Amino acid sequence: MTSGLEDRLLTFAVSLLVGGLALHVAARVVADARDYGHAVLTALLGALVWALLEPIPLLGGLLAIVAWVAVVKWRYRLGWIGSSAIGIAAWVAAVVVLTALELVGIGSVSALGVPGA
Repeated sequence: MTSGLEDRLLTFAVSLLVGGLALHVAARVVADARDYGHAVLTALLGALVWALLEPIPLLGGLLAIVAWVAVVKWRYRLGWIGSSAIGIAAWVAAVVVLTALELVGIGSVSALGVPGA
């Protein structure tokens, strides 16, 4: 029997791995990416930036998405357009992965580090 904390930690870990996978796939397509671990750390940093900025009244969402793209830009050494393309591709990849997980009965996870997924 697992405790609530263990369940939350497992959900967090799986969600981070899913977000990292989505970023990895997107970065591989857009920028001939580095390794999966690089993408997972990028997802974690992006999630932290998002969590800090998104709650700000009125402009939080805009600030959060610009900061998230800035994290991708910094981590992958790309321009704003390439980083934004990774963001869009990561969102698409996350939707595909989450849909596949839902189809096999795993629906309690998200794609941590991929906004909107």
